[in-house]
Amino acid sequence: MARIELDLAHAYKSNPQQDSDYALLPLKMTFDDGGAYALLGPSGCGKTTMLNIMSGLVAPWSGSVRFDGQDVTRATPQQRNIAQVFQFPVIYDTMTVAENLAFPLRNRKMPKEKINQRVGEIAEMLELSGQLNHRAAGLAADAKQKISLGRGLVRSDVSAVLFDEPLTVIDPHLKWQLRRKLKQIHHELKLTLIYVTHDQVEALTFADQVVVMTRGRAVQVGSAADLFERPSHTFVGNFIGSPGMNFIAGEVEVDKVVVAGVALASPQRQKLPLGTIKLGIRPEYLEPVVAQSPGALCLIVSQVQDVGTHVILSANVAGNTLKARLPASERPILVGETVWLQVIGEHTCFYKNEEIVS
Repeated sequence: MARIELDLAHAYKSNPQQDSDYALLPLKMTFDDGGAYALLGPSGCGKTTMLNIMSGLVAPWSGSVRFDGQDVTRATPQQRNIAQVFQFPVIYDTMTVAENLAFPLRNRKMPKEKINQRVGEIAEMLELSGQLNHRAAGLAADAKQKISLGRGLVRSDVSAVLFDEPLTVIDPHLKWQLRRKLKQIHHELKLTLIYVTHDQVEALTFADQVVVMTRGRAVQVGSAADLFERPSHTFVGNFIGSPGMNFIAGEVEVDKVVVAGVALASPQRQKLPLGTIKLGIRPEYLEPVVAQSPGALCLIVSQVQDVGTHVILSANVAGNTLKARLPASERPILVGETVWLQVIGEHTCFYKNEEIVS
């Protein structure tokens, strides 16, 4: 395993002049030895480019890649000793499951008994033990992708295992099983795992640290709790969560925050910068309160979605729509009702120029 350090930028154009010319804007990032990481963001944000630079499939336009302090910027994937699992299965259909898993080890001239031992261990972890003698061509897509995952994991000496959206072809009801298996394998083998996905559930359930990316930038690196409770950028607040974080514009004055024309007490935990600001409130923390409560706004209910375990309430004020995730109650809230919702509290975040200030 290896500690991977990136200090680079990348553009597919020969002479980038502006931010939009870059696939990856200048960044510095470290992936610790034995860590489980996810690169999370929408399509086109630079996730796969970063992964391919780490693997050696792409050379960065500028900067360096270091493994355990050694510059490997121009080294091949073989020289870096990287295993990579792609979006679609990469296996040999004419071979059995066991032969596919053993192939990377046989190429390295490992003794047969060690190959058999390692193949057995990985097959058991991925629940492929009963299919070891089956030819890969006759297996379902999810089993083929398990083989592809196994081929990435079978070598115990790799610097890192890189996954590029490996569960795309897997049926939804099987995805959680494979995520659980990957998490288990990480705990058992202590490999450095880096996982690319656009699915926040995959990222947050697999990784200890998630790198959230947008437009070639890594805007926040943190745990699931960090990303949910204290998004450092409005993009993170909107991208993480279902529904995402509510945002509403406000104006900070000396001793108050004016939101939708209503003067609310300024939070005490930190002095906010004067002028225009944006409040961020998770739907889970947007609670109904009694009328005229400090830090609350009066809103008109525009939509109620009952999903069984909870209710998603949409309510409007001064042209803004806020969503609240509320427990199912005995008395249903009706469209057109007036509700008071707490917008300033201990979980409220404040943003200036899209970056968190408090």
